[in-house]
Order: sequence, then structure tokens, then C-alpha cells
Amino acid sequence: MGELGFRDGLMERIRLREARFHENAFLFVLASLESLQSRLPERRHVDGRELAHAVRELALDRFGVMSRLVLEHWGVRSTAHVGDIVFALVDAGLLNSQPGDSKLDFAEVYDFDDAFEGSYPWSAAHLA
Repeated sequence: MGELGFRDGLMERIRLREARFHENAFLFVLASLESLQSRLPERRHVDGRELAHAVRELALDRFGVMSRLVLEHWGVRSTAHVGDIVFALVDAGLLNSQPGDSKLDFAEVYDFDDAFEGSYPWSAAHLA
């Protein structure tokens, strides 16, 4: 993620609206959207649930067992946080939303514990 960045001044504008997340979190959500779009037959609007799952898939692909730790380091601890990032990017003019889109579309799509740790055989979830 170090090779990507926002043009001068854009991150500062985003931070005025949403300061909780590291710049890499915003870049990662954009990369997740692009990854999802590249797998679709044609580009289209995607909903919050689809994008939240794309974030999970790309994180597991890039960071493996460290996915949750990396996302949490960037301030992302839930799918609702993904929605907060998306709407900050919408406010900054980097993404478009549809009239029916809402931050609630991202609420509780999956639990981070289950999504990033529950599938590993050494996870505490399997020991219980």
C-alpha cells in the first residue's frame, strides 16, 4: 500500500470529515472496490454488503492471518467502519452513491472475529 497515495490536499479534506482511519484504510477500500469491479461481467453500482465482503476477501488475500490486525491498525474494526470510510470518500467526491445507499447497508455484515479468525484451525473459536 505504500506506493499508493492521495493527491496533495485530498487526504486533509477527508480527515476533516473522518479522522478515525489511517490513509491506508481509505486506499484499501478503494482497492477492494476495484478488485470487486474487476471480477464483475461489467462495472456497476455495488451495495454495502458486496463491498464489505470484497474488503474481507482482499484483506485475506493480501494479509492472510494478519488481516484483522492490519485493518485494526488502520482503525477498521467492523463493517460499519467500512461504511464510514465509503461515505467519507463519497463526501470527498471520489465515489458516487445512489439515493437509497446508507451507512446502515454496512452495519453488521459480518463479525470481524468470525470473518478473520474463525476459519483458522488454531483459532480460539475452534478450541471452545
